[in-house]
Amino acid sequence: MLNYVWSFLLLTGLIVGALFGRLGVEGGVVNGIFTTCKDVVMNIALPLAGMIMLWLGVLRIMDKSGLLNRVARALSPLMRRLFPGVPADHPAMGAMVMNIAANMLGLGNAATPFGLKAMEHLQTLNPHKQSASNAMCMFLALNTAGFMLIPMQAINFLSVGGVKSPYQIITPTLCATLCATICAIFAVKLLEKLRVFRQLPDESGDGTNPSSETKREQDAPAPPFRASVLRRVLIGTAALAFAVGGWFEFFPKHRENFLATTGLQSVIENAAKKKTETEKRSSEMQAAEAAAPVDASAEAPSWTQYMRRFSTLAIPLVLVVAVLFALSKGVPVYEEAVEGAKDGFATVTRIMPFLVIMLTALAVFRESGAMLLLGQLLDPLLRLIHLPAELLPMAIMRPLSGSGSQGILNEIILNPSSTGFLKYTAAIMYGSTETTFYVLAVYFGSVGVRRIRHALAVGIIADVVGMTCAVTLGRLMFGSL
Repeated sequence: MLNYVWSFLLLTGLIVGALFGRLGVEGGVVNGIFTTCKDVVMNIALPLAGMIMLWLGVLRIMDKSGLLNRVARALSPLMRRLFPGVPADHPAMGAMVMNIAANMLGLGNAATPFGLKAMEHLQTLNPHKQSASNAMCMFLALNTAGFMLIPMQAINFLSVGGVKSPYQIITPTLCATLCATICAIFAVKLLEKLRVFRQLPDESGDGTNPSSETKREQDAPAPPFRASVLRRVLIGTAALAFAVGGWFEFFPKHRENFLATTGLQSVIENAAKKKTETEKRSSEMQAAEAAAPVDASAEAPSWTQYMRRFSTLAIPLVLVVAVLFALSKGVPVYEEAVEGAKDGFATVTRIMPFLVIMLTALAVFRESGAMLLLGQLLDPLLRLIHLPAELLPMAIMRPLSGSGSQGILNEIILNPSSTGFLKYTAAIMYGSTETTFYVLAVYFGSVGVRRIRHALAVGIIADVVGMTCAVTLGRLMFGSL
């Protein structure tokens, strides 16, 4: 499935970029490719390596002291229902509990190391290493649904943007992400029974000693691949479209006539103007924030202030409890933490290629203008379901890119023409969903799973449900603003 998704994002971005003349311009496709490759390594992977090394060290301390096993046993009734194929005393249970708890508290990257460790443990139970197990798909569903008690990042963005009472998004966001999580769980249980999503044996065998006949079948050359008629048509159409875009590079006047005739030129100009205005307002807002920071907690109810303070204490509390409990059991905490941290950089090295390849395709799709074109194509559908066109970029970008969706959220918040309904609803959409493609690339890439089965379908279902609930609740609560 990811093969087709990645090919679609990359090829569509390159074709649209060629037609729009955004292959080599400043801020275009080529620049986006190089910038993304650098950012993935320098701004994502390396900072994530330090976080992973720290928390894998803490996780090893908790494992050696028996604390992780106690946490897993405390939540075993619920976890056994969600993961019937995982033994109650297996280390994967404790790692998954820590990951889910960190996500619920909105601790960001602190949840990733626990998730990666959980995937490693789940892989040990997986009979077919190249194909995701049912437990893996369920675990990824919980992560892509992104259940969170307090959407701190969304609240902070509203606060910086000067929006009054940003804490009002807590309840609708909690309801939206809860609905998305419940639907994701039911979707996993339903789709895992379908034949199209069945778990397939590894291409190199299932780990048993094959018979001589099986060996001969494996050693025999694979039959030549024959592309279907539909595949040939799509490939030919894509090649022709890119050839037209390449031809426009030599005859730019024809591109101008093409864009003007189709009405796409005005779309590009409006988007560029909007982006420039947003960057200007963002700079002004950051300067104003530095001069006089906005304190949203001053007007927030006391219970939300207590929950925020608990979120602040969550990481120090985990560290203190883990170390003190381990010391009480005689565990050499420093030595065990170092041993656990040694696996951190190796884990980042494994996931780095998946991040570079996936995020590069997303950057090509975004920088080429394909996102703008998709918005224009979906405009009739948006009018039919009463989804404001201003929220479409958030609905599309959120599952694809965290940084991209942050930029769109800030653009909506800082736009003087945005109504209160749009600002609050965009924040709810951001807080109630997760970057599905990033999560799939990181977690499955860390254990070398190639066939993700129904994990992507479930992630998209959770995103659609979360977005739908976010817009519905936003309209009910803030529709008059």
